[in-house]
Amino acid sequence: MLLRSERTSLFGEGLRAAFPVAVGYFPIAVAFGLLARSAGVPGSGAMALSVVVYAGASQFVAVNLMGLGASVAEIVLAVFVLNFRHFLMSSTLARRIAPGTSRARRALLAFGVTDETYAVASLRPEAVLSPAFLLGLNLFSYLSWVAGSFVGFFLASSLPDVFQKGMGIALYAMFIGLLVPSARKNRKVLVVALLSMAVNGLYRVSPLAAFGGGWGVLTATVAAALIGVRLFPSEAVSR
Repeated sequence: MLLRSERTSLFGEGLRAAFPVAVGYFPIAVAFGLLARSAGVPGSGAMALSVVVYAGASQFVAVNLMGLGASVAEIVLAVFVLNFRHFLMSSTLARRIAPGTSRARRALLAFGVTDETYAVASLRPEAVLSPAFLLGLNLFSYLSWVAGSFVGFFLASSLPDVFQKGMGIALYAMFIGLLVPSARKNRKVLVVALLSMAVNGLYRVSPLAAFGGGWGVLTATVAAALIGVRLFPSEAVSR
């Protein structure tokens, strides 16, 4: 059992680890708020998507489908497909969470798992992840996304078009900023990342692309993970 001072320290470490994610999330969330407003989505609906769904790509897809007049079933199915990879990410991190962590706390931590927070957590050197660290990591990222959505919907409509359009670039810059330092330190990370990109690229030029990009992300994630386990079995066991 960790002392309160130790949990506080780990929580602060999680907040610091989340800083680059939070910085990257804010402009993307602003762009989402702007898109939701331009699509005619009510403010309450846009904020509910960020507060409850909390899944960037899926939120953009949902707003676009709303603007096209898609049915509720179509929107729910599209969001489910795009977010299916979260089952894989959460189950992977669950193996490394400190033993004795309650189911309620695990569920809370699972809600905060995103592509970026998963990348930060999964690349941590320690074999066992502290719930306090994960809470700090997830909470800061979550609050940044919600705050950015609010700013985008209610305050940023007066920004020049060039700034509004440029906000979407931040997502790619954030991914690169998270991946490159880890890939430079660990060749295995680079290999798995390249495998994932290759599988996703093959999916997009194959007839399967007609099923949508969400399945491509899911296929690339599963395939790269399975190949990575086969190539680096000792690493998979240690993690």
